[in-house]
Amino acid sequence: MEIMLVIFLTVPAAFSDSHSLRYYYTGVSAPGYGIPEFSIVGYLDGFHLVQLMHSCELRDDGSIISYEQFRYDGEEFMYLDTKTGTFIPTMAEAQITTQRWNSPDVRAGERIQNYLTQECIDRLRRYIVYGGEDLERRVRPRVKVTHQKSGDITKLHCQVYGFHPRPVDVKWMNEEDEVHSYETTHVLPNLDGTYQIRVSAEVTPKDGDSYSCYVDHSSLEEPLLVQWEPPHVVFPRPVLRAVVIIASVLTSVIAGVIIYKCQR
Repeated sequence: MEIMLVIFLTVPAAFSDSHSLRYYYTGVSAPGYGIPEFSIVGYLDGFHLVQLMHSCELRDDGSIISYEQFRYDGEEFMYLDTKTGTFIPTMAEAQITTQRWNSPDVRAGERIQNYLTQECIDRLRRYIVYGGEDLERRVRPRVKVTHQKSGDITKLHCQVYGFHPRPVDVKWMNEEDEVHSYETTHVLPNLDGTYQIRVSAEVTPKDGDSYSCYVDHSSLEEPLLVQWEPPHVVFPRPVLRAVVIIASVLTSVIAGVIIYKCQR
C-alpha cells in the first residue's frame, strides 16, 4: 500500500507592491489517472510554480520505500537521497538551498527521512484500517474480446472491466509468447467504484496461431486466458442457394453421362 501527499512547504518570502505568493487548494471527489485527491500549490507572482511531493510505501515483506522531491515550474529542483538523508540539487539554483538544508546545524534531510519512515508509516497503517472495507474489496474482472480487420492486419481488443482494486495486468498472448505491439488505455474509474482498461494489439494471424487475452488480478486465484476466436467465413443465402443449384446440376449431368456410357 502507498500513500502520496502533495503539499507546499512554507518558506520565508518578502512582500512588496510588485510580488505575491498564492496558495491553491484542490480536492476532487473521483480522481482520474495521475490526479491526486487533494493538492496544495503555491504560486510566486502567479507566474512560477513550486511543488513538493513525498511518499512512503510499506511493502508486504515489511520493507519501507520513501522519497521526497521538489519541483520548480514543472522541472525537478532537488530531491532527498533516502540512503544518506541529504538533499541532492538537480538545478544550479538549488545549490544554496541544499547546502543550507544539509548543513550540520539544520540537517533537514535526516529529520524528513525520520518522518517518512516513522510518522508517515504510522499514518499509512492507520488509514489502511480506516479504509479496510474498501481496500480489501475484491471484484473479479469481466473480459470481452473483439477484433477489427483491415487487409491482412487484425486488430485485437481486450476490454477488461468491473474489477476492484485498481492494479491489474492485461496483455495479449500468442500461445506462450507475449504480443508486443500494444495500444493500452489508462486504468479508468467507473461510477460504481470499479475500474476498466482496454489493451489492443495488431497481428497478422497465420495457420496455427492462437491468440488469448491474459488477465491477472488480485481477485483471481489464477490468471484468466480468454481466447480470441477468428471469424468463420459465412456465405450469404443467395450464394449458398446458387451453390446448391450448381451442385445439383453438375450431379445430374455427371449421372447422365455415366448412364449414357453404360448403355452403349
